[in-house]
Amino acid sequence: MPEAEIKAIFTDVGGVLLTNGWDSGGRKGAAARFHLDLADMDARHHLTFDTYEIGKLSLDTYLDRIVFYQPRDFSRDDFKAFMFEQSQPYPEMLELIRETKQRNRIKLAVVSNEGRELTEYRIRKFGLADFVDFFVSSCFVHFRKPDTDIFQMAIDLAQIRPEQTAYLDDRPLFVEVARAMGLRAIHHTSYEGTREALRQMGL
Repeated sequence: MPEAEIKAIFTDVGGVLLTNGWDSGGRKGAAARFHLDLADMDARHHLTFDTYEIGKLSLDTYLDRIVFYQPRDFSRDDFKAFMFEQSQPYPEMLELIRETKQRNRIKLAVVSNEGRELTEYRIRKFGLADFVDFFVSSCFVHFRKPDTDIFQMAIDLAQIRPEQTAYLDDRPLFVEVARAMGLRAIHHTSYEGTREALRQMGL
């Protein structure tokens, strides 16, 4: 049987449209900039970051646990500014996804794991709401990839079948989970590769 026509694209943000919001490289940079013990900060991060990503902690409370549990010689605002500065665009990918949506007149959703303050900053800073139809972000829906519920929610909101959906993610595990649910998942490793994969889907 011929493959179903694609009627929606679901995409991750960090590693696909933008750099990661707050990853190991960012924490390493923060430790160097603010003279922090990286091993201690990372250990605290791993114990609490999932709770922040599913929207059950504010950014201030997360920072209380990993940085400001003792007096520091820098401000909370300085540290937050550094965190936000880690977000940079991938202009080619932003344009590819925007153009693909417009040309094919299909739905576009973000399915991502990220804390609320970082998510909202990135949406505003890079104008994502100008072309994304809806955001199924872990901080909004209170569960995170690889939980299949986050993919199912996106499918339900889009009102399409999984096989009518192209899904982009840079993390192989999340690609595997999406494929197991029937989505036509693309492991994003480069602009050229993803553009070709979308072309082969008829987009």
